[in-house]
Amino acid sequence: MRVSDFDYRLPDDLVARYPAESRSGSRLLVVAGDGPRDARFVDLPDWLRPGDLLVLNDTRVIRARLLGRKPTGGRVEVFVERIEGPSRLLARVRASKGLRAGAKVELGAGRAHGVCAGRAGEFHLIDLDRPADEVLEHHGEVPLPPYLGRPAEPLDAKRYQTVYARRAGAVAAPTAGLHFDAAMLERLAAAGVRCATLTLHVGSGTYQPIRDDDPDGHRMHGEAVEVPEGLCAAVEAAKAQGGRVVAVGTTCVRALESAARAGRLEPWSGTTRLFIRPGFKFRCVDALLTNFHQPRSTLLLLVAAFAGRERVLGAYRHAVAKGYRFLSYGDAMFLPERAA
Repeated sequence: MRVSDFDYRLPDDLVARYPAESRSGSRLLVVAGDGPRDARFVDLPDWLRPGDLLVLNDTRVIRARLLGRKPTGGRVEVFVERIEGPSRLLARVRASKGLRAGAKVELGAGRAHGVCAGRAGEFHLIDLDRPADEVLEHHGEVPLPPYLGRPAEPLDAKRYQTVYARRAGAVAAPTAGLHFDAAMLERLAAAGVRCATLTLHVGSGTYQPIRDDDPDGHRMHGEAVEVPEGLCAAVEAAKAQGGRVVAVGTTCVRALESAARAGRLEPWSGTTRLFIRPGFKFRCVDALLTNFHQPRSTLLLLVAAFAGRERVLGAYRHAVAKGYRFLSYGDAMFLPERAA
């Protein structure tokens, strides 16, 4: 297996740089055994069954992009990976001459200050002069994916966040969840579809390309996960009643399968580096709702592992031909079953 086996042509004009007018106003490509079917996201309840369990990631995106300057006037961009302590950030830093230990930075037009406390691998540790969450909330920007090619705008503060986001910590949204609004969740509940939540704080590593054609050489960035006891009980109950566990997004797949590595889903919290690719044995997830992902990405390999490479790439070719919108603000795809 080579990473180049998971390439496809993505025209630039199909990258959705803004969200649909309404959350549930996007299209939905259903990829079942008899081939892809074009639908709308509002049709999702038609593809689910009473007793199915929808698993949602309740992480909340923080304002992770900070702009600042060195005392010399040089520009600095701080992209937070996670908050390490009350006033400490773990972050990627872009600066003309790097940032050495002890170097000072002004953030938020001088309204906050930080000092580089050293390196942690490819990241910098930044100690702030005030609480980290306060600095990010008042001076940070919404961390839009780099492939959108535009700065964050006021609408992104609301739309690059799921309606059920609760636990702050992600620097990228679990984008399959962006399609849900309150009305859709109510419709699903009325149809007998239950919902349960877990937490995976999405890191910036979600955008990191696989640099080698051999996937065995790729190391996933660690992401914090919590799979609670209540979710495990809901999964067990759904399966006992013949319902499917429907993961909303690749983050939920990775969290569930990380917690089920021993063969059975159990409550778990920790850091996952699970890289799911073809050949992976799924133990928990029965169906998957996801967005369309970049060529040659770890996310595309995960979807191909779930539904089969040929089926998935065929669906992507269909989506390109039909003008579906791709990536974070794009349309959705529903895979109602795992590959045999």
